[in-house]
Amino acid sequence: MSTTSCRMLIIDDHEHAREGIRTIIEQDPLFIIAAEGSSGEEAIALTEQYMPDLILMDIQMPGMGGLEATKRLKNSFPYIKIIIVTVSDDITHLFEAIKYGAQGYLLKNLQPSAWLHYLHAVALDEAPVTKELAFRMLKEFTANRSSEADEHPLTAREHEILRLVAKGHVNREIAAQLDISEHTVKNHLKNILQKLHLSNRVQLTRYAYEKGWMNDQPFQ
Repeated sequence: MSTTSCRMLIIDDHEHAREGIRTIIEQDPLFIIAAEGSSGEEAIALTEQYMPDLILMDIQMPGMGGLEATKRLKNSFPYIKIIIVTVSDDITHLFEAIKYGAQGYLLKNLQPSAWLHYLHAVALDEAPVTKELAFRMLKEFTANRSSEADEHPLTAREHEILRLVAKGHVNREIAAQLDISEHTVKNHLKNILQKLHLSNRVQLTRYAYEKGWMNDQPFQ
């Protein structure tokens, strides 16, 4: 995707919701709204027609819901980024969205500035995980984590980068902290994602908490 523009679909069954999202998106010249739809079925048809870079997908719609549409779209168009949009902050909805391949999760009651900041981060592959979300993930996975120490394929440096990603740092901050270039950080992240068979930073954060790797002990 070009960083000079990001073609986007807005999928929501409520006209007023689409209008509100459109008003936010149109404030930023990075984003171009290619089309709008009101169902999961329309999301699939419009994606095939317009091949967008990013889709804002309502989670609950009549007929095919946002999660099922996300699953089908990611199977057919794995490089399209999808952000689930919802009024619910239920952590289980977030995990379901990530499981189906979504790159992000936005609450409809957030301020427009927060929307645009987050959308920029997703468009540029640097979506940070908020401290609140990281804390909720920690609670969720500490309660359910197995005590078995699983083998893992990461190097010590990759483990350092994974920890920093899970703590909400973007590539620029990681590079400064480890005294390496942003390009090196990006290459490490590609390797980590490939080794762990994951797709994005939120999944990396979930993995780190699940494995209990968020303490400051030396990597073993």
